[in-house]
Order: sequence, then C-alpha cells, then structure tokens
Amino acid sequence: MKKFLAAAAVAVALSAAPAHADNVGCGLGAVLLKGNSGMAVNLIATFLNGISANQTFGITSGTSGCTQNGRISGGTGRLFAFMENNLDQFAIDASRGHGETINAVASIMDVPADKVGSVAKQNFALLFNGENADAVSVSLKMTELLKA
Repeated sequence: MKKFLAAAAVAVALSAAPAHADNVGCGLGAVLLKGNSGMAVNLIATFLNGISANQTFGITSGTSGCTQNGRISGGTGRLFAFMENNLDQFAIDASRGHGETINAVASIMDVPADKVGSVAKQNFALLFNGENADAVSVSLKMTELLKA
C-alpha cells in the first residue's frame, strides 16, 4: 500500500511539473534561454535570474523581458511600502478616522486628510476583514476607495 501511495504521489508531482515549465519570469536567464524548454533549462534560467539580480531593474525599466504592467505601481506602490511598516497603527487611526498614518496616506495619495480619514473610518470593516487584512489588500482597497 505504501509503494502504491508513493507511486501515486510521484505521478501527481511529475504531471504537475510541466504546468510550470517556461515560467522563469524575466531577467538575464529568461533572455539568454528564451525559446528553450524543459525543467533543466528552467532551473538554469532561474539560477541566472537570481545570481544576476537584475529583475528589479528590468521591471523598473521594462527591459530584460520584464514588463511594468503589475497591479501595484506609482502611488499604490508607495502606499504599499508605507502600509507594510505601519499597518497596525493605520488600523488604529482608520478606526478613529484621524491620526498620523491617515495624514501620511493622504500625503502619499495626494488626497485631503479629512477624506482619507472619513473613507478609512466608513470602510473599516471592508479594509480589515479578519485575518485577510494585509498591506497589499489594504493598499489596493484604499486606492480603489479613494478613486471613487
């Protein structure tokens, strides 16, 4: 029975591997090995992407096969960086509708602080919905709410 389960697990793992083939992202490895496929090529491309450390530059500049069409950019990116370090205090200030983090978000998003405070307070349950509240979700929701 154990051999059967082990064989089944290996079969599932091997059948899932091709689903991620050619998914090495962007960077030096992706450019040098473009058009090649297979697990070994993907591992080498991923390794080259990692050791050359050029993906951040590629994403920023749109080079090395990278694109700038991610979900977080501009003001939202700055907001995310801020929320990453200040989420707990922002939650406290959002529940009150005012505070230092409300003022900081207003400055980052170039929106009046009273609007940020009222939007955050009125939508507190939406922003901080249990354990799913993290810097990314709060940043994206705040950006969406402030644009409305």
